[in-house]
Amino acid sequence: MKAKTTLKIDGSVMTLLKKEAARRGCTMSELVESALRQLFRSDKAPQKIPPLPKFKSGGPLVDIADRDALYQAMEGR
Repeated sequence: MKAKTTLKIDGSVMTLLKKEAARRGCTMSELVESALRQLFRSDKAPQKIPPLPKFKSGGPLVDIADRDALYQAMEGR
């Protein structure tokens, strides 16, 4: 069921809407409806993110509490 309504849209946004609708070869109504559907679709719960990989680094190469050792590692003195 299609409903007819009136929206107040800023002139600069309307200009962009008209250009984009023309570029896509669709009506402004179709473009707005598509954008709204995409907006509502993105409100779904995010997909579960897979865990980051784990690896063994072999331990620290420098004691960051030792200023001289840290400078040596960073600047190669």
